[in-house]
Amino acid sequence: MDALGMPSADPVADTAGLAVLVRRLAGRGVVVLSGAGLSTESGIPDYRGETGSRRRAAPMTYQEFTGSAAARQRYWARSHVGWHSIAGAEPNAGHRAVEQLRRSGHVAAVITQNVDGLHRAAGTRTAVELHGGLHRVVCLACRRTSPRMELDRRLEELNGGFRDGPAPVNPDGDAELTQPLVDGFRVADCAACGGVLKPDVVFFGESVPRPRVQRCFELVDAAQALVVLGSSLTVMSGLRFVRRAARAGTPVVIVNQGATRGDELAEARIGLPLGAVLTEAARRVRAGAGPANLRA
Repeated sequence: MDALGMPSADPVADTAGLAVLVRRLAGRGVVVLSGAGLSTESGIPDYRGETGSRRRAAPMTYQEFTGSAAARQRYWARSHVGWHSIAGAEPNAGHRAVEQLRRSGHVAAVITQNVDGLHRAAGTRTAVELHGGLHRVVCLACRRTSPRMELDRRLEELNGGFRDGPAPVNPDGDAELTQPLVDGFRVADCAACGGVLKPDVVFFGESVPRPRVQRCFELVDAAQALVVLGSSLTVMSGLRFVRRAARAGTPVVIVNQGATRGDELAEARIGLPLGAVLTEAARRVRAGAGPANLRA
């Protein structure tokens, strides 16, 4: 059994990793970088972990979305079905522990690669949403942003009963649908100017806005430690922050169930469920646990 009372293939490493995590959090000034693995306990599958094992279909690219009305019809049909899985999800113990540590001053900032809005729902309103958020849509013509729920009501009016029946949903709210269903879906345009609506998220093939990236670099540069939660760091979008921290000599701790591209740069790695790990870490930080009583 490991430090949390759970089975572990390497209990010594997990116990030692938890001690390092608590020590870094106790030192304050920690920046959190979260990924899809943090949201799996809220019922949202991840891309490559135990609940995801990669998505069933390739995600739509920015070039496809902007260049084809048929592609936009496919996207919005699938998203209309999958959106309620995202909208109905609630923050889990991991999100709540991160917010608790932020409120106590131990976590200085949160950068999330997730688009599900669960950090904000947990109270972390200042979380930097690196890839945007599904709870907003933006018009590509007039740049007006509006709530996703507003668009959801309009799509329901145009496509009553379209959601009937179950469909597998990916981490970005993209449901798996048959082509005949997609072909009958009606898309809504911008209510202000009639332009093309897009979810306010960064698609594959699209760049994260430079000011947002720069803000994340500034946060990482000021961090006393960088803690990665639930990310395999497969894409450069998140890995670059781990590499930047490592180059600066900033300690990196990774909590993820599965190997990551940043493992060799980490001071410690914990391969246990995030909710339990973060809840226990927050408890120990509150109790003022020091190195002497963290050794096994």
